[in-house]
Amino acid sequence: MGVTSVNQTASIQSAIAFASRRTGVDFNYLLGQAQVESGLRSDAAAPTSSARGLYQFIDQSWLGVIKAHGADYGLGWAAGSIRQTPSGRYVVSDPAVRRQILGLRSDPNVSALMAAEHASDNKDALEASLGRATSGTDLYMAHFLGLGGARRFLTAMDRNPGASAASLFPAAANANRSVFYAEGGQPRSLQQVYDRLGGKLDAGAAAAGGTGSATGTPASDAPDWNAMLGEGGEVVLGSGASADGDATWLHTTLANLNTLRESVNPMRPTPETARLAYLMLASLGA
Repeated sequence: MGVTSVNQTASIQSAIAFASRRTGVDFNYLLGQAQVESGLRSDAAAPTSSARGLYQFIDQSWLGVIKAHGADYGLGWAAGSIRQTPSGRYVVSDPAVRRQILGLRSDPNVSALMAAEHASDNKDALEASLGRATSGTDLYMAHFLGLGGARRFLTAMDRNPGASAASLFPAAANANRSVFYAEGGQPRSLQQVYDRLGGKLDAGAAAAGGTGSATGTPASDAPDWNAMLGEGGEVVLGSGASADGDATWLHTTLANLNTLRESVNPMRPTPETARLAYLMLASLGA
């Protein structure tokens, strides 16, 4: 991996780390989801749908999450421009503003924050419905099938994990045959589909430099930088929202160093790590 690609990955991971801290959604889950959905590319675009960005939000899902949470991150102008019709569809009257809002999907900071808020909303709804704590795989089921589909899937799996997933979700099975059917066309059970998606999520997190499981309780021996330094300020968004300068940068860079500590060559420091060293020495009076 070259220096340029390492720096690009560092920027993406920093955005995800900040979103994780702001929302409480597990970093490894968010990292694994981004890897599975886009290969950690903020400019990823699906060829057969409107899905775009790091987390492959389709137009309607993106407008919905910006409407619900955008104002919390300096995007009140965007949230206020979105209206929900009686049928539940999200619309923006000004076509130029609509394009601008949808274009925010290519900003990794905004995309990571909205993905984390969306996952947090799904977590609350699933736990209230299922009466238990959710895992990363449960959250990914909500991303994969929608919240209503995830409720149906997880409830059915609790009752009968060996039931055919394709028979209960024929439309999803037709669109995702490699998930719902094994080689030779044998339909997978609900438990097998669940385990397969969980395996993809964990593999994605590991490939992207995750520090633990994306599907269960996170396991990390990384230092608790938040406890050592205190919480950072606001993240700098592509919209020009305000930020707390070096404090935010320091937190995101430290989080990034945790996740890249096994892949970065200490003999070839990046501009980010050089600046971090300077700030840390300055804080010690050196």
